[in-house]
Amino acid sequence: MKLSNNTLSELGSAVAVPSYDRSKVTRGIVHFGVGGFHRAHQAMYVDALMNTGEGLDWGICGVGALPHDTKIVDTLNEQDGLYTMTIKHPDGRLESRVLGSIIEMLHAPSNPQAVLDAMTDPATRVVSLTITEGGYLINQATGQFDPSDASIQADLTDGATPSTAFGYIIAALAARRVAGVPPFTVMSCDNLPGNGEVAHHAVGAFARLKDPELADYIEAEVPFPNSMVDRITPVTTPEDIASLKEETGVQDGWPVVCEPFTQWVLEDKFASGRPQLENVGVQVVEDVVPFELMKLRLLNVSHQAMSYVGFLSGYTYAHEVCQDPLFVKFLSGYMANEGIPTLPVVPDTDLTAYREKLIERFANPNVRDTLKRLCAESSDRIPKWLIPVINENLASGGQITHSAMIVASWARYAEGVDEHGEPIEVVDRIKDRVMAAAAKQKEDPLAFLRAPDLFGNLVENERFTTEYTAALASLHELGARASVENLTAR
Repeated sequence: MKLSNNTLSELGSAVAVPSYDRSKVTRGIVHFGVGGFHRAHQAMYVDALMNTGEGLDWGICGVGALPHDTKIVDTLNEQDGLYTMTIKHPDGRLESRVLGSIIEMLHAPSNPQAVLDAMTDPATRVVSLTITEGGYLINQATGQFDPSDASIQADLTDGATPSTAFGYIIAALAARRVAGVPPFTVMSCDNLPGNGEVAHHAVGAFARLKDPELADYIEAEVPFPNSMVDRITPVTTPEDIASLKEETGVQDGWPVVCEPFTQWVLEDKFASGRPQLENVGVQVVEDVVPFELMKLRLLNVSHQAMSYVGFLSGYTYAHEVCQDPLFVKFLSGYMANEGIPTLPVVPDTDLTAYREKLIERFANPNVRDTLKRLCAESSDRIPKWLIPVINENLASGGQITHSAMIVASWARYAEGVDEHGEPIEVVDRIKDRVMAAAAKQKEDPLAFLRAPDLFGNLVENERFTTEYTAALASLHELGARASVENLTAR
């Protein structure tokens, strides 16, 4: 049964479908970056709200901003915006449901005016983003927006048709201001410390270069709420598509798969209203920072902690690493001794229980999250997630041994050759640069750290470099597994 509005009523009991009348859903949100995570998280929460009979005026218009986004745009439009989400439980049980909160998809390069029309429509009250950690173009060392990217330079040209999320946001806010339409809220849903503040800085800096008067207006009128988002959502595979069809009879061109756990903590700061997401489990709070730091410094850093050493030790999936007691001890040691001591008080949260729950989630054999995915785009992840932990522990005299091993294992992985001499496909926005630095480290053990935009001044900190060079030497001489064994035996 090919998924569409016309086939919803025929799907029977094999899969849950929206209980609301989709013909009554209207657009309230425009979202840039309709990947798997958005569809398993934000769009899922909006769909859940609609299933309670509320929020039908918060339908999502998805935007593909890049040329290669044609596939997701065409696939979802052919299915009337519908898609299937399959939750993979640790016991092997699969729980599938069809979600209907996305009501249209637009491909910005093909039809920029349609995107601007959607964003300038007064009905659109939120523009949300999952454009990846690196998409905000913030220099890691200075903390400032970097406008040198070619796409940004193009958008800064007078009279340019927008090509980036920033370009569209500025153009739409300018048009709404002229028309007397209140501004929308810009809501980041990316894994970044202070993601709302980062989005605010990037959009504001872009606007300052494009239209200083509009920048003042944005500063005064446009809110950028912070949020913490969490759900492990691996890449959908051909096997997932085939399994869905076999188990339920649903033919879905691009379903999404995810773990059972989900969390969204959202700052209550909106310009023109918001969906009542607290009615479906979202924690709407005044201060997101404690939750955000907990997730980034425990879950996200643990992903990096397991990915490089796990891959170098011969594992393929996250659950394989987290079913190995050695690596569980390594992850737990990092979280307990280095991550948690840097956290503020997290309201209503038992951090020991949270740590144990993370290990349980990582060990879910049915999610099959690949280490290759976790190893990708490290230059956008390690500086934001782990370097602040290292700096705080250095300042306080706290432990840094596990953190140094994580950085060293990234440096070893970035050499592009595994422990058997086989090539590693390094995926990174600055791949050439990090691999060139890694290639020099046998002659200069600190070569990888000599990048202030990634590591700040860590290369000058003797305490850190002592731990780091010892870890790197061990990785070269003994290999990843033996190095972790020695570290955890201390």
